[in-house]
Amino acid sequence: MGNAALSNDPLWPRAGDWPPLDGLPANERADLALIGVPAFRTSLSPTGAHETPAAIRAALRRYSPTIMADRGRRDDARSLDGLTIVDAGDVAEPDGPEGEARVREAVAAAAGRSTAVVALGGDNSLTLPVALGTWGDRLASAGLITLDAHYDLRDGASNGSPVRRLLEAGLDGRRIVQIGIADFVNSREYADRARDFGITVVHRDELHRRPMAEVFAEALEIAGAGGGPIHVDLDVDVCDRSVAPGCPASVPGGISAHELRQAARAAGGDSRVESVDLAEVDATGDAPDGRTVRLAALCVLEVAAGIALR
Repeated sequence: MGNAALSNDPLWPRAGDWPPLDGLPANERADLALIGVPAFRTSLSPTGAHETPAAIRAALRRYSPTIMADRGRRDDARSLDGLTIVDAGDVAEPDGPEGEARVREAVAAAAGRSTAVVALGGDNSLTLPVALGTWGDRLASAGLITLDAHYDLRDGASNGSPVRRLLEAGLDGRRIVQIGIADFVNSREYADRARDFGITVVHRDELHRRPMAEVFAEALEIAGAGGGPIHVDLDVDVCDRSVAPGCPASVPGGISAHELRQAARAAGGDSRVESVDLAEVDATGDAPDGRTVRLAALCVLEVAAGIALR
């Protein structure tokens, strides 16, 4: 999936290679800040997810920063070049209590200088420090939306526990929406736990009856009911395994790549969403064509497109 042979066309610019956050003038604020959080040490499945932030950055070069705002109308094409996008680099050793503290600090710094932050994982344990770093002292009013096949309500500290840990930190379960929860990859006990906390669960099957745009709009209202910031966790293993083979826990029958991209654009398009993470992609276990990493890269661009279309 290397980019060495990519063509050069001055009329077809490439996305990515955005300037560093620390090069942003002190009096300026970015529209979007990327930050890599290569967490992997507490993963419940063997993973090379720490290699993924660099892989996503490389995959971004395969795409153009041009959006067709009306989905194909030639007279409505526009470029993301109008946005100020910066890259805050990677957080070193983000696992464990000390690593999570570093993530929170780095994300808080990036959030303080941008409209929105996109965190490139890494496994799903990054959701906890990224959300807390963005929210700061606004936890009491914050909301969370996850696109995930799993509840992530496990005990302990792992990639299976960030939602439970956010609840323990003080997040109100009535402002959590979990979209894409799947059969045969969860347990009755965790389903009961989600119900007891007041979490809104949208089962994967419901997305066969209701379009993602409708479901996500409803999720934004629930998560935003406290008037505070919203964090969106895009766990790519919510997708069908055919489009996300690089996710150790993806299963046949998950959502489509298009649905995930829709959610990413809707997240970027809502001013209440201040941070998004992309989780659970193992770049070292992807298909030879790099389809999972490429989907994650497109989700970065979809968030940016949403911001551009606000």
